Amino acid sequence: MWTMAIALFFGCKWLTLRTAQMRSPDACPFRASAYLLAWPGMDATRFLSCRVMPRLERRVVVKSVASAVVRISLGALLLFVIARQAPEPLLAGWIGMVGMVLLLHFGLLHLASIAWRGLRVDAPPIMDAPLRSTSVGEFWNRRWNGAFNQLALQLVFRPLARRIGTTMATLCAFGVSGVVHELVISLPANAGYGLPTAYFILQGIALLAEHTRAGKRFGLGQGVRGWLFTMLVVAAPAFWLFHPPFVRRVILPFMQAIGAL
Repeated sequence: MWTMAIALFFGCKWLTLRTAQMRSPDACPFRASAYLLAWPGMDATRFLSCRVMPRLERRVVVKSVASAVVRISLGALLLFVIARQAPEPLLAGWIGMVGMVLLLHFGLLHLASIAWRGLRVDAPPIMDAPLRSTSVGEFWNRRWNGAFNQLALQLVFRPLARRIGTTMATLCAFGVSGVVHELVISLPANAGYGLPTAYFILQGIALLAEHTRAGKRFGLGQGVRGWLFTMLVVAAPAFWLFHPPFVRRVILPFMQAIGAL
């Protein structure tokens, strides 16, 4: 799993870096190396920009760091303590995965964003309060894993939208997301093929449904109804994405290897 994830990550980093360098050949070599090795985001153009960002206010830094530390602590607690108490291995794996996401995506990567923004580099957080999303579009386009979303937007959606229209381009972008997750999830588990892709196709359909006349009439893209619809669509079929074979054959052995079980 980690070999495939790292290979895909650095392949995409290199691709986005080279694309940005072709547009701005005078980009600072140090900034390019930092983008490749010390920042998880995928918007190379923003990171390499010479534009100096406004200085972060002290209270914002303190609040952001404190929030990240709390998430890291909670993630570590879930991963190394609470998961051990789970009565069933599958539940232990899910608790461990939640802990990993809190520790890494909402914690350590958020600290990296604060550090780069402290140096006045345009490096927005990877996660942006996804539980506040009132639409599926808002969840995937802006609040959840901004690095991957930027990648899908830049390399899949925009090129295809000009040729086949936004509807099909949206489904294709989610379909590609599904295939990428198959490589990181189903392939290492050697099972569950098709489930991650089905999960992301469902997300694409739900996003498109929000923009239909019926979807707007029911308020699917805003307010409480939009929030409930988003949480239902995103969370309820999550076992398609992180299917049981992946949890049993990949996550649980990984947790054992790091001493979490």
